[in-house]
Amino acid sequence: MQNKFRKLYKPLLGFLPRKEFAIITGARQTGKTTLIEQLKEEFDRRNLENYLLSVEDPVLLKALDDHPENIFQFIPQPENKHIILFIDEIQHLKDPSNFLKLLFDKYHGKLKIYATGSSAFYIDKKFKDSLAGRKRIFRLNTMNYEEFLEFKTGDDKILDELKMIRSNKNYISLERKRIESYFNDFLTYGGYPAVVLSNSIDEKKILLKEIWHSYLKRDMTDSLIKNEDKFYNLLKILAHQSGNLLNMHELANTLQISAPSMERYIYVLRKSFHISLVRPFYNNIRKELTKMPKFYFNDLGLRNIIMNSFNPVFDKVDKGAVAENYVFLRLAETYDLDEIKYWRTTSGNEVDFVVSTSFNEGFAVEVKYNSISFNPKKYNKFIENYPNYPLSVRAYESTSNKDSILGL
Repeated sequence: MQNKFRKLYKPLLGFLPRKEFAIITGARQTGKTTLIEQLKEEFDRRNLENYLLSVEDPVLLKALDDHPENIFQFIPQPENKHIILFIDEIQHLKDPSNFLKLLFDKYHGKLKIYATGSSAFYIDKKFKDSLAGRKRIFRLNTMNYEEFLEFKTGDDKILDELKMIRSNKNYISLERKRIESYFNDFLTYGGYPAVVLSNSIDEKKILLKEIWHSYLKRDMTDSLIKNEDKFYNLLKILAHQSGNLLNMHELANTLQISAPSMERYIYVLRKSFHISLVRPFYNNIRKELTKMPKFYFNDLGLRNIIMNSFNPVFDKVDKGAVAENYVFLRLAETYDLDEIKYWRTTSGNEVDFVVSTSFNEGFAVEVKYNSISFNPKKYNKFIENYPNYPLSVRAYESTSNKDSILGL
């Protein structure tokens, strides 16, 4: 990853003058450690005093659990100087909120902390204090398609072409076939950094399998889930049904587990950043909160390894679901999850995504594998009821940037 930076790098760099501490979270293996190492290199270049410590070191862990100020056994105490401290895997601390609160209240302005934490589930349980005004959360996802292209090719020209395809619906790119070829790779193997940087198909699959079995197992261990088989079987079911309604009762019956266990499993998958839920769109907020959400995977490579399905997109039985999952990921790059909804009536009318950009207005997107199959008349009820949410189609196979998921 030399000389290549994730999109989160610049915001974190620009966050240095702020008094709050930065907490970088996200799924395991998304590159959080690499990111803080790159920040450290930049601060070294600027001759800023900084230190990097990992809480996975048992000696450090014990000392910090005994008292937060024991950190100064490992770094100089900030007196009349400013010190930057990077802490990797802060979720291992017994009480990370108390640790950060004490150091912020006593040393803010002199001590700046950048901390990483792999599992939001673990952090949620241990961050007993909200740390309001003392922290900002930064989430590092697996690579989006733009980052994928940059890391895969290192070619600024192809990145500029992608930007033109996205910004100009009439633009005809001479690089389109190359961009589409890489896009198929992205939809198949996803955006985990190690997977992206591997040029071997077999190695990509091995790395994805390790993420599925080894790192997901650590999420289970951290969250005290004991029945591995049920948890993995749930993942297999979800992988085959991404974009569907999340029927907790039906899933619990299928797996022969209790409703509380099912809720726990879904909670862990969400808080470990493996799946996201999309709520229904209604004018009545009470009704919205009682209806089932839809769910999507946060990385298509993980979904595909669970299914053991690595055919090209055009050769997949569920190619429409792959396109829809990608559109969700693309929307989630720009909009908060609370702003992304779906619309469905009891009679079966449905729109895949309804995005609110301000009060009572936004846009809607229906996703198809091929734009030819889009029939606007099927969506008349939505169009009539929600004129402030203009509807468009996005498709994997399309003749124009306006309709293509690449152009989104």
